[in-house]
Amino acid sequence: MEKAFVIAVDGPGGAGKGELTKRLAKEFGFALLDSGAIYRVLAYAARQAGLAMFDEDSLVQEANVLSLSFKVEDDGVHVLLGKEDVTKAIRTEENGINASKVAAHPLVRTALLERQRAFRQEPGLVADGRDMGTVVFPDAQVKIFLDASPEVRATRRQKQLEAAGKEADYEQILKEITERDERDRNRPVAPLKPAEDALLLDSTNMSIEEVFATACQYIRSKM
Repeated sequence: MEKAFVIAVDGPGGAGKGELTKRLAKEFGFALLDSGAIYRVLAYAARQAGLAMFDEDSLVQEANVLSLSFKVEDDGVHVLLGKEDVTKAIRTEENGINASKVAAHPLVRTALLERQRAFRQEPGLVADGRDMGTVVFPDAQVKIFLDASPEVRATRRQKQLEAAGKEADYEQILKEITERDERDRNRPVAPLKPAEDALLLDSTNMSIEEVFATACQYIRSKM
């Protein structure tokens, strides 16, 4: 039996995956899975429970009881932890760093794997993450790896923070991005890398419109 269509979009933070996947979900009428949000929610819940980011066993226990859901609103996709809207709370720099640490634990990734796969349903799914095409949905009909230089990604993040009225130090952001890339690319389980059959897109010198148009053309060629 043919499985529901999946568009897997992987790549490092700041490459533009979030904006691209939201546009693709709207364009094709598919559901959206922000896998990074799952790890961010777990990191947030763990911190709220007073757990250490290196305590793998406790993190696995927290993952097994995590009450997580996505709710689509006019202003975007909202992330709920139980009944609490944690969309903004999980997007802080500190929580992003903690999420990367949490995601490096093999047993935590295993605990959350089936939960992510359960999002696959008709008419289709756009999956945003770091191992969507390599581990979570290795049989995805479309795989895209979206990248950009660390400097460009740091600049984009700086502008996002400033637009939100928050202080943003470019050098600190670049340092955090570089360190996170190092962790994500070299972790023992599900390291950040393109699937062998993925379309490689470098958005360093591309606008979101150009990235979106290129992705749509490729996706339609696979349908």
